[in-house]
Amino acid sequence: MAEQFIIKTSLGNITVSLYDDTPLHRDNFMKMVAEKYYDGIRFHRVINGFMVQTGDPLSRHDDKRALHGTGGPSYKVPAEIRHPNKKGTLAAARDNNPQKASSGSQFYINHADNDFLDGNYTVFGSVDDGMDVVELIAAVKVDPNDNPLTPVTIESIEAAAAD
Repeated sequence: MAEQFIIKTSLGNITVSLYDDTPLHRDNFMKMVAEKYYDGIRFHRVINGFMVQTGDPLSRHDDKRALHGTGGPSYKVPAEIRHPNKKGTLAAARDNNPQKASSGSQFYINHADNDFLDGNYTVFGSVDDGMDVVELIAAVKVDPNDNPLTPVTIESIEAAAAD
């Protein structure tokens, strides 16, 4: 059974499942959740009809707004490119590197079928419940850098209770 988590945001909850065939990304996400790494982090890049991105610890700070999207741990996760970027999937963000290695913390939720990203980013999970919350996040007003004018925050991420 896939690992399931509840992402509690300031706009509501998103329940996600992580794929077993992307174990490096699954295990890294689980480690970050256990460390409460994501608590208080904002969605720093929101493009309606494309995706909503989060996971940058610098986004906790208004005075570092110009740097939002550049932060994270000092390591990358090797690419595990196996799944398409369909609406409602979770994928690891990355900088431009030839190995297509992922950020150690930043991820996005596809707000559309983004087939043009296929083969370039590791998709490691999917939304089971809460796409209405993703829709709310995608619809917020943003600045010219796609950073929400009113912060949308991850309050916590917790493992979902097993049925």
